[in-house]
Amino acid sequence: GNIHFKSSVRKAPRIAESGREGSELKIKLELKLLADVALVGYPSVGKSSFINKVSAANSKVASYHFTTLKPKLGVVRMGDEESFVIADVPGLIEGAHEGVGLGDRFLKHIERCKLIIHIVDISGIDGREPEEDFLKINKELRNYSEKLSNKIQIVVANKIDMLYDEEKYDKFEKFIKEQGIEYVYPISVIANEGIKPVLKKAWELIQEIPREELEEEYSVEELLRENSKKEPWIIKKLEDHVFEVDGRIVDDVLKKYVFTGDDGIINFLQMMRNLGMEVELENAGVEEGDLIIIAGYEFEYVI
Repeated sequence: GNIHFKSSVRKAPRIAESGREGSELKIKLELKLLADVALVGYPSVGKSSFINKVSAANSKVASYHFTTLKPKLGVVRMGDEESFVIADVPGLIEGAHEGVGLGDRFLKHIERCKLIIHIVDISGIDGREPEEDFLKINKELRNYSEKLSNKIQIVVANKIDMLYDEEKYDKFEKFIKEQGIEYVYPISVIANEGIKPVLKKAWELIQEIPREELEEEYSVEELLRENSKKEPWIIKKLEDHVFEVDGRIVDDVLKKYVFTGDDGIINFLQMMRNLGMEVELENAGVEEGDLIIIAGYEFEYVI
């Protein structure tokens, strides 16, 4: 209320203030999930089945591509007090970094992870070669950001139970190690085979890899009102005997007054005197009877 304006001589003040002008700002925020491990790979290679198997996550599984439409987090328990967070990222396809498919919308989440578990369908039942899948996915990671391409990878050859040519896996493992990747594991998620060694290695690497310092990707400057850069007083002579007062004090202090009665006007004029505006006006050549425009209101200057 207006109890602030009450004084010994003003028992019932008829004064109100409208408050200062606010600032409007449009900002865009991007959420990056915080996980220790990210699962990447082509659609339908078994990423969702993997996270469901190793955690309590309930990621949707179906026999068609792009079943996962948004990242899913799961907690992998390695002991009574040991665990790490794993993220199931929607499947990537060639051209993901340019907006093809869904992957480019979620690649940013992988940047915060310590390492990548790259799942490949070793069976080739979709007519693709696992070596080509591996190269294409890594190309997308590299094209998106150098940070992604430099992350440590554990390559997992899934659906080993559907592979009838054992030499195919041996060939794949040799190929992966030729790419400079040390960790390659054959698994079958559906048969629950070979998963524990993958988790054990992931846990070991997580302990060794330090968490990256949070980078300030966008420098956020201190937001100041535009009028804070103005001079306290700017007195302009519009024409003979007509002056306009503008400036920071007008914006911050005087514009909030509501002139609904004599008390408001009197308080406004008193505030002007207290701020030293009279002296500034006289220094600017204002004479008695001149018209003064302040905050859109017109006043006659009286000494």
